[in-house]
Amino acid sequence: SIYDKMRSKRKSFYEIMDVYAFRIIVDNVDNCYRTLGSMHNLYKPVAGRFKDYIAIPKANGYQSLHTTLFGMHGLPIEIQIRTPEMETLANNGIAGHWLYKSSDESSTHVRTREWMRDLLEIQQSAGNSLEFIENVKIDLFPDEVYVFTPLGDIYDLAQGSTPVDFAYAVHTDIGNTCVACRIDRRLAPLSATLESGQTVEIITAPGAQPNPAWLNFAISGKARSSIRHVLKHQQQSESISLGRRLLERTLTMYDSSLENIPQEKLKTVLADRSIASLDELLGEIGLGNQIAYVIARQLLTLEEEQVQHLGPLAILGSEGLVVTYAKCCKPIPGDPIIGHISAGRGIVIHTDTCKNMHDLRDKPDEIMAVRWDDTVDQEFSVELRLELEHEKGIIAIIASAITNEDANIEGISMIEKDARLGIINVTIAVQDRVHLAQVIKRLRLLKAINRIIRVRS
Repeated sequence: SIYDKMRSKRKSFYEIMDVYAFRIIVDNVDNCYRTLGSMHNLYKPVAGRFKDYIAIPKANGYQSLHTTLFGMHGLPIEIQIRTPEMETLANNGIAGHWLYKSSDESSTHVRTREWMRDLLEIQQSAGNSLEFIENVKIDLFPDEVYVFTPLGDIYDLAQGSTPVDFAYAVHTDIGNTCVACRIDRRLAPLSATLESGQTVEIITAPGAQPNPAWLNFAISGKARSSIRHVLKHQQQSESISLGRRLLERTLTMYDSSLENIPQEKLKTVLADRSIASLDELLGEIGLGNQIAYVIARQLLTLEEEQVQHLGPLAILGSEGLVVTYAKCCKPIPGDPIIGHISAGRGIVIHTDTCKNMHDLRDKPDEIMAVRWDDTVDQEFSVELRLELEHEKGIIAIIASAITNEDANIEGISMIEKDARLGIINVTIAVQDRVHLAQVIKRLRLLKAINRIIRVRS
């Protein structure tokens, strides 16, 4: 076991602190701490090696006092101090709790049941057994940090945890609706890494939902499985809604609607495609796995030559996960656009002149006519390349000009061409082409800027 620890932790033999280890079993918690004091009086403790798992048990209920001492001849000695009940739990797992019958429930019993409930919740929200195992093994033996709620309750989290992990540790509903956080009473990003001793306050908002980007930094099994579970259901409901819009739009061209389709005909179409329900069919259409006009033709028993040209689908900007915007050309309202039906992803919106769409124009089944709806009320990312002459405080001047036009800066970077000239790439959030034109017009008033280019790929 010592050799395995040396290999797994990449440590030399002299860095292993528990080659010599003693376990001391005492009758109660009070004597655990008295014994610890006696050990520290006998030999000097190694700084940073004391862990109090009695006051702050591990997530699975494990309790013990751990300390490392400088023994005789300077040899490190690890000491573990615990009660018989704690010893039984350590050897037999959580089932050991029920070997000790008592009239009053200890906090450890309650904590163990909460851990079991968390495991059950992870299992229920996991997509499959492999995902469940992946989520659980993260939580089994983590290096822990200890953080506090504003009311003083303490939570132990895995090393590297973020406020999102903390929010889901408190309660799944708090995690699902969190929008921001305060660390030690100061606003902080949800991706911040937590450290022991910090006080974390989660700010929630009714109707808020998890962001897919959280999966890039959330590390706890409960947080990751809960986020995936919500996003899966969110995508399912959004794909059903989009699929209904696409199919109704197609049927409307033939003076029909889903309500007018006989149930027998609908059941026949579902059976032919091995689909269990109408919602599942609409979801498949929304995700791009089924084509709306093909389904409509089958429902109405139309011949190929009877199919009429459909008007473009209006993009509202609020369709969610099933309508995404291509990163290659970054379309914004006002740009001529075209939709690419991507299997499993729904509709990807490109600009009409995007180079990546040239090869797909000969595949009508993968192309959809789309247009911006007149009521779009959302911000879209645009990247600008500014060629300029170096000037003191130029970045602050550019940032001020952009914010004065009510545009948000999402990212900025600078490339120096030479001692006099440079290039700044800035990503901003605008509402449409008119808003973008106003920002560019304001930037062109700056004497240091020689050229402004909208980056499309």
